[in-house]
Amino acid sequence: MTAIEELAQIAKEVSGCTSCSLHSSRKNAVPGEGPADSSLLFIGEGPGFHENEQGRPFVGAAGKFLEELLASIRLSREQVFICNVVKCRPPGNRDPQPDEIEACRAYLDRQIAAIQPKVIVTLGRFSMARYFGASKISSVHGQAKTVDGRLVVAMFHPAAALHQPDLKQTIKDDFQKLPALIEEVRKLDSAGSKPVPDATQLPMF
Repeated sequence: MTAIEELAQIAKEVSGCTSCSLHSSRKNAVPGEGPADSSLLFIGEGPGFHENEQGRPFVGAAGKFLEELLASIRLSREQVFICNVVKCRPPGNRDPQPDEIEACRAYLDRQIAAIQPKVIVTLGRFSMARYFGASKISSVHGQAKTVDGRLVVAMFHPAAALHQPDLKQTIKDDFQKLPALIEEVRKLDSAGSKPVPDATQLPMF
């Protein structure tokens, strides 16, 4: 099965998933979208109102800011894969619960395996926890670490800037680090250096 076929199969399964209680209140599941061969994968937290209406990730106000951030590093959303740790909207936009995140874990694992991104960017503390454990996002944002041979960068969720305007510049600054990281990983790949070395060997933050 090709990566495109696998992602389509995952999306089909997500749309009919009943593994947790979130399915009972969803209008549309939101499996994620983007190229099957994207070098950059963004993982958010969960769909909101607009995402639930359209079945697409990051299409509300936070999505517009994400598009601005991508544009600032000369990328468009069509060039990256965007998804969430939970694929259905938590009622009232509440935080996703541990059992809901666990119910969706296999879908996300399969998406990552299919896409094989060079860099994963976690947006918000729930996707960050997948790779950084109990670390506080205020302490690790903008930092990178190697997990299973892949570079993972923790960032604030774009929505954080809508609620706390003083974070907006911090998020913009963190985004500016991505092009150098992606380029460094590409150089290592082309030189046959696998797995990706620890982030301490990459551009320091």
